[in-house]
Amino acid sequence: MDAEVLHQLGYGLYIVSSRIDGRLNGQVANALVQVCAEPPAVAVCLNKKNLTHEYVRSSHVFTASVLSEETPLSFIARFGFKSGRDVNKFEGLDTMTGSTGAPIVKDFCTAYLEAEVEREADAWTHTVFIARVVGAGLLAEGVPMSYAFYHDVKRGVTPKTAPNYVKHHEEESEVSKYKCTVCGYVYDPASGDPDSGVAPGTAFEDLADDWVCPVCGAAKSEFEKVEA
Repeated sequence: MDAEVLHQLGYGLYIVSSRIDGRLNGQVANALVQVCAEPPAVAVCLNKKNLTHEYVRSSHVFTASVLSEETPLSFIARFGFKSGRDVNKFEGLDTMTGSTGAPIVKDFCTAYLEAEVEREADAWTHTVFIARVVGAGLLAEGVPMSYAFYHDVKRGVTPKTAPNYVKHHEEESEVSKYKCTVCGYVYDPASGDPDSGVAPGTAFEDLADDWVCPVCGAAKSEFEKVEA
């Protein structure tokens, strides 16, 4: 079976957040879909190892903030490659609280919805939470980010806990690429790093010594050359 075919399915990119006893947490999620119109309902798939999964299962509520194409990789890394067990992901962010009490992220987001979980289904490594939408609103103008845009244009990578994670074998290339040994992000000189001002065509060796991985923040020294 060619698992890459699964990447042809359509996905968005969202910050799914929840709360327990005044504590907040959130994560990047792409497996969020509408499942019903009457009543309006959505389903989100979360990895059982993630802290957000614990919060949603306990509180039975979550919010989903829709990320825009303008979202920098560093912001996505905050929610996608760091754990709420170690850091406060919401520190310094522009957020608001709706009827569910769960946080709504406003930074780099075009819209949001609030949901109350009514059903859940076991999905091996994940749980599918099916929830009634109890609130929604627009936050700002912009184009919602698709997973294809994140992967192909932003050059983002997929966490191993994501439902659509696929282990990749690097393609051969005459241009030297370097891979982050922490998160798996591959720096491609042909693309550069637009979010940090690195122009296309910039060789890895020419990056500033204080340049860091745009996904997880690892130092330049944590990268290794991708063998062709």
